[in-house]
Amino acid sequence: MDVKKLLDRSKNPFFEHAEAEYFIAEKNGEVVGRIAAISNKLHNQVHEDTVGFWGFFESIYDHAVADALFAEAGKWLRAKGHDVMRGPMSFSTNDECGLLIDGYDTPPTLMMPHNPPYYERLVNAAKFTKAKDLLVYRGGYQGYYLPVPERLARGTELLRQRLGITIRPMNMADFNGEVERIKVLYNKCWEKNWGFVPMTDKEIDHLAEQFKPVAIADLVPFAEKDGEIIGFGLALPDLNQVFQRHRSGRLTPALLADLLWSLKMQKVRRARILLLGVIPELRGKGIDAMLYHWIWTKAAEHQIYWGEAGWILEDNPAMNAGLKKMEFSTYKTYRVYDRPA
Repeated sequence: MDVKKLLDRSKNPFFEHAEAEYFIAEKNGEVVGRIAAISNKLHNQVHEDTVGFWGFFESIYDHAVADALFAEAGKWLRAKGHDVMRGPMSFSTNDECGLLIDGYDTPPTLMMPHNPPYYERLVNAAKFTKAKDLLVYRGGYQGYYLPVPERLARGTELLRQRLGITIRPMNMADFNGEVERIKVLYNKCWEKNWGFVPMTDKEIDHLAEQFKPVAIADLVPFAEKDGEIIGFGLALPDLNQVFQRHRSGRLTPALLADLLWSLKMQKVRRARILLLGVIPELRGKGIDAMLYHWIWTKAAEHQIYWGEAGWILEDNPAMNAGLKKMEFSTYKTYRVYDRPA
């Protein structure tokens, strides 16, 4: 249902500043592939470029099918004035992006793409080249609780005393107000990232509406200093653990009941940290570590013992070093590709 709404031009506020066309490949009367060509005007305004995008790519293992899909997307993008096609992004860096090139044997997690190994061969054969790698980390252990690394616990307490920073959970009773606070923070915290596109108020409202039914207040921490919010994190229980038990691909009463029961009874043992950011003027002071510490300890209280953090840009030394210090390790790599349109 979320993907249907995402693709709907009348319901997804992304289309207030972007266009997209969807293509289906057929062979011998069967659907064998798909792709979306995306023209994101807001990206072009922010980055002052003429890059177009492709996403929602799926294909059988057939180079002719993949090549035909890429060619059709490129043709549409050229007509819109783009000279580069970048992807996969479905639709932008604010959504699912990247092609999985390492970590195929790991479990798919919430709101992250997961593709078979041959996709990389299809993309490389179509003469795409690497634009950027995105790293994904894991920490903890799925079977039982691992204590917070001592240096993280010790450092968090020192920072709290030295900088006067406090961490609090999201106030679900003031959900709309908290979303408004996130709006102020989000674009400020991520504005310098490669490929970043600011989210409009309507886009954040749209995303918050999707998150609200499954959000756990403890896993959405806010960092405050002198009464001002200076950073926040967002982790969600990995609902894929429930979905994988129901292979029909449909939202059945049994799946819905299992989902609600699993959340209520704390039976989801994995989480994904989707977002974690600190305002630019206070970066490099360890506030990100305080947020990670909070999520780690609070997740354990909800019997969530394993977490995925990511994605992180390969050339973001501060975030990568910080995660490694907390004994997280890389276990997946996604790649974003470029090719002339």
